[in-house]
Amino acid sequence: MNQTIKINEIFYSIQGESIFSGYPTVFIRLTGCPLRCQYCDTAYAFNKGNNLTILDIKKQIESHNTPYICVSGGEPLSQPMVHPLMTALCDQQFIVSIETSGALDISNIDQRVHIIMDIKTPGSKESSKNLINNLAHLKLTDQLKFVICNEEDFHWSQQFIIDHDLKNKCPIWFSPSHEEMPASTLADLILKYSAPVRLQVQLHKFLWGNKPGC
Repeated sequence: MNQTIKINEIFYSIQGESIFSGYPTVFIRLTGCPLRCQYCDTAYAFNKGNNLTILDIKKQIESHNTPYICVSGGEPLSQPMVHPLMTALCDQQFIVSIETSGALDISNIDQRVHIIMDIKTPGSKESSKNLINNLAHLKLTDQLKFVICNEEDFHWSQQFIIDHDLKNKCPIWFSPSHEEMPASTLADLILKYSAPVRLQVQLHKFLWGNKPGC
């Protein structure tokens, strides 16, 4: 409990993505990320942060009356102490999710945690970082997210789902890259090709724009 985690920010907001979209949620954003996706909207979390103990973090969380906790980044798995943090939160009966790039091993994540894992498309410029072995560790309570930058990304993602037999693995989201593809365009593609996915827009950006702490 005395070991520290570098935290960029802890804030209370509306969850804008995943099956928990719309719920009041405490976000714990960890500092650091080994990827550099071209559409990244959290580059401010690459380096800046403060070292906090798990006890420090829990004290901040307890001031908010919600069971939903989202551990994010950056890439939260780049800090090993994220694992005891998530386990401690699960032990306190919080509903914990983690947003991860899919580039680092998810096999050691506490089974009670809901994993929201990206599959990086070619448009992200980081598709070579996808750790395919992670797919074997997904649970029905986890989720996959593809950020779609263009029509080529859409077709690439459809083929990825087929190649890795993901249709029934867990819920799959296609999310338009906010500055590159209109949500209506992605919706039309999903309908045209009967893609076995759910359309996702970033609710928080429609509410407050793209700024820290939202």
